[in-house]
Amino acid sequence: MLASNGKLFSFDKTEINPARKKVSIKHTILDVVIFLLTSLGYILQAIYYSLFGTPKKDLTGELALVTGGGGGLGRLLALRLTKLGAKVIVWDINQDGIDETVKIVQSLGGFCKGYKVDISNKDEVYKSANLIRAEVGDVSLLFNNAGVVSGRALLDTPDHLIERSFNVNIIAHFWTTKAFLPAMLERDHGHIVTIASLAGHVGISKLVDYCSSKFAAVGFDEALRIELECMGAQGIFTTVICPYFIQATGMFDDVNSRWVPTLDSNDVADRIIESVQKNEKYAIIPGYLRVMLAMKWVFPWGCNSGFLRRLVPDATPQHAVTPVQTPNGFNMNGHTHPLAGAAPDNNNTKASPLLVHRLSTGERVL
Repeated sequence: MLASNGKLFSFDKTEINPARKKVSIKHTILDVVIFLLTSLGYILQAIYYSLFGTPKKDLTGELALVTGGGGGLGRLLALRLTKLGAKVIVWDINQDGIDETVKIVQSLGGFCKGYKVDISNKDEVYKSANLIRAEVGDVSLLFNNAGVVSGRALLDTPDHLIERSFNVNIIAHFWTTKAFLPAMLERDHGHIVTIASLAGHVGISKLVDYCSSKFAAVGFDEALRIELECMGAQGIFTTVICPYFIQATGMFDDVNSRWVPTLDSNDVADRIIESVQKNEKYAIIPGYLRVMLAMKWVFPWGCNSGFLRRLVPDATPQHAVTPVQTPNGFNMNGHTHPLAGAAPDNNNTKASPLLVHRLSTGERVL
């Protein structure tokens, strides 16, 4: 046969077997039917659970590890797990916070051990994981809770804080999961909980690095769940937690939020434990914001942007947005100010005195 350039070329004229083609079509149709029937079963199950309640699993005797357990949300989770009969391990970089959590848990009659671990360091994670297996046993409940936020406009955020956000908020999840998942797979028993955020579904000004890392955390949970299902690990569950801004964790205590109130950390802790007991795949907190997330893919970008900018006018009021120079002056928050001062050097990677420092990794600001 002649090609378009006049040269000859040949190709394999292998014919498709009509019988094989017919079988392939039948398999495809059968697969679609099975998928539809299975989907209907899941829908009916969800309706049944919504009407009559979802059964809760017993956490008695489970060994739970909570990263960022030296305070904040991590400590609240440790206390609730103890009351449900689980043994608790806490990781944090703040030894005082670890000691306080262990003391409180033990005062309730629970088992708790603490280890000082920087989860952004994979060598520390693997070393401590081996130590826990030797001293306590295999972890069956993993709570990837520790998190950090810089809370500044992207060009005002030092490079090391951007790297820190990703190392703690998502990269560390790979190290902890690789450390404890093998034992879960051996017993086909376990639960991995990812504390993400609603910022893992929508973007917020001055939280570019934080939102990006939380988007990654949401994707990590979903991809891991799919992979476990493909492996046939029916006894291992994953849950991703996506709360709105939480009070009293040291991260967003002064956030300027409209229309939706910030969340009480005790209520969030209760909801997380409930989602684990019910083997929920994800928990949006508060639940009615699921509607907002669905609307994101329906309405034009201008609607989404306008809503988000009004919902959260300022996520971190202690950090002002750097003015951007324009031909008419400096633009700050959408308004031109001809007399505004020059923007600072955004290439500075040294720690800024304006950054709020927290000692606990249980949702902390560096």
